[in-house]
Amino acid sequence: MSNFTFFLPTRKGSERIKHKNTRQFAGYQGGLVSLKIEQLLQVPNIPILISTNDPKTIGLAQSFASPRIQIIERPEILSQSNTDLQDLINYIPTITDAKHIIWTHVTSPFITAELYQKALDKYLEYLNQGYDSLMSVTKIQEFLWDKNVNSAINFDRSQIKWPRTQDLNPLYAVNSGIFINSHENYLSQQDRIGKNPYLLELNSLESMDIDWEEDFNTAAKIYEALH
Repeated sequence: MSNFTFFLPTRKGSERIKHKNTRQFAGYQGGLVSLKIEQLLQVPNIPILISTNDPKTIGLAQSFASPRIQIIERPEILSQSNTDLQDLINYIPTITDAKHIIWTHVTSPFITAELYQKALDKYLEYLNQGYDSLMSVTKIQEFLWDKNVNSAINFDRSQIKWPRTQDLNPLYAVNSGIFINSHENYLSQQDRIGKNPYLLELNSLESMDIDWEEDFNTAAKIYEALH
């Protein structure tokens, strides 16, 4: 049993971006999959569990010839666009016995090895301070409005109509870049976070998630410019 493992899920048949995970990205012939595996391998000593139904992903992962990479073919029922995320969450502790699971995605190309190491360090630090898990978030401190109730949701307009943005109550968007949780919590709470997650704030670039074609093109141009 290892203390930590990366969990990297992919699937074939992306609907919004064709071949999103494996098409060329910023000079990487193996696309986002190859870039992410390269980043994860730069974090020392942590196995990488790749869960996929995609033959291209499997071939790319095997091309690294690393003993740290384990490929588990994911059942088709858990690889559909309409797969219930809860079913995937419940599946994870059945395929690894690692004490702690680091869930990440290939669609977060700006989360580097250094950021993963920072997340690990923070997770271990804050486990001793009442937190039981970690997830990466993006801080939002802007005027937010709920159309359904026709009202602001992070400030009280009866007190002041337009407060300074720095005085607004900050909210946090879950950017799905990193989740760290214990195997025990996965089983007992059936969730990829515990009851009291530490919020690891990422900046807007680090938080970028590739979900649409314009995201892919923009991210590729930024990555090429930076590297």
